[in-house]
Amino acid sequence: MHKCQAVTDQDSGAIIVAAGAGSRLGGPTPKQFQVLGGKPMLLWSVEIMLRCNEIAAIAVVVSAEERPRAEAILPSDDRLFVVDGGAERTDSVRNGLRALEGRGLAKVLIHDAARPGLSEAVVRELLAALETADAAAPALPVTDALKETGETLRSVPRDRLVRVQTPQAFLVEVISRAVNQATAAAVDDLALVEATGARVVLTRGRQELMKITLPEDMAIAEKLLAAPAVRIGNGFDVHAFTAGDGVTICGVRIPHTQALEGHSDADVGWHALTDAILGAAALGDIGEHFPPSDPKWKNADSRLFLQHAARLVAGEGLRIVNADITILCERPKIAPHRDAMRTATAEILGLALNAVSVKATTTEKLGFIGREEGIAAQAVVLLAG
Repeated sequence: MHKCQAVTDQDSGAIIVAAGAGSRLGGPTPKQFQVLGGKPMLLWSVEIMLRCNEIAAIAVVVSAEERPRAEAILPSDDRLFVVDGGAERTDSVRNGLRALEGRGLAKVLIHDAARPGLSEAVVRELLAALETADAAAPALPVTDALKETGETLRSVPRDRLVRVQTPQAFLVEVISRAVNQATAAAVDDLALVEATGARVVLTRGRQELMKITLPEDMAIAEKLLAAPAVRIGNGFDVHAFTAGDGVTICGVRIPHTQALEGHSDADVGWHALTDAILGAAALGDIGEHFPPSDPKWKNADSRLFLQHAARLVAGEGLRIVNADITILCERPKIAPHRDAMRTATAEILGLALNAVSVKATTTEKLGFIGREEGIAAQAVVLLAG
């Protein structure tokens, strides 16, 4: 995640509006205090604002009766303070602006606590936009068909329509004047300056900046905001040499003075990789899925094992990001066959070639590998969901 750039002059403030009841969401507490992704919804936006060095002061506006709850969950920071809200949103914004007065701020961001998907990149883009504008807001294009209901259904052109999100950013003097002159509730803070001739620009919106209003929105937000599941797996395999004229490693047949002993084709590289994939997803090991006591796996192509492991992790909602395989042997030489091994592995796993690594090393003549009694392999994989 990008950090807001450090600056010597902190000329910006933020108002996080969290004074609503959020009754449509339901639940025993206002939505801004309901837990999302392991923490109160309000904290998502507060923590992002605190990470931005440009933000000199943050006013969190809550209803007077919820002030103790807000103060109990907010982090201790000199830039952060709680302000009582008003009867309407515009009243709450007005109270927030008054709390920021006297701090020498030139810019202010006004954000809904019900939009927890805020990012530092969004803050940075909005503040940059104010270098040449009086106001700015993130917006998304309308992609759904729009209809106006009534006695008849009528299509509404969407070409010039956008979905405006928050934070909405303003020069302090522009929004302060507009709020103080407001005589009625506005659909959003931008509406207060739209008719004044102020220069307004739109920045790139984000799906994760959605507003949480209805119960089903919580589940969507959880998916958008949750960190991807990341799993790391490690696999190791050893096969002894036996009489023969070649070995198969990572799907590639290599002529040699000996073969590898095993119930299947003894592909030590793919066996280690299969175990790494299964281990990353906590799905057991290769011996559980393909027991050597089962005759049907006699001389089986290890491609089947690798494909099976890949299907299992896909069924768990995980994908293989990359794989790194190390072959430990004195002979045969692996380097001439490495690219063929990478290609075969990448094709089975559905990965780009640059996501698969195959490398080799010796043990400097030490141990059973150094004595050329067998070959070992280890593999590491990364899964993400």
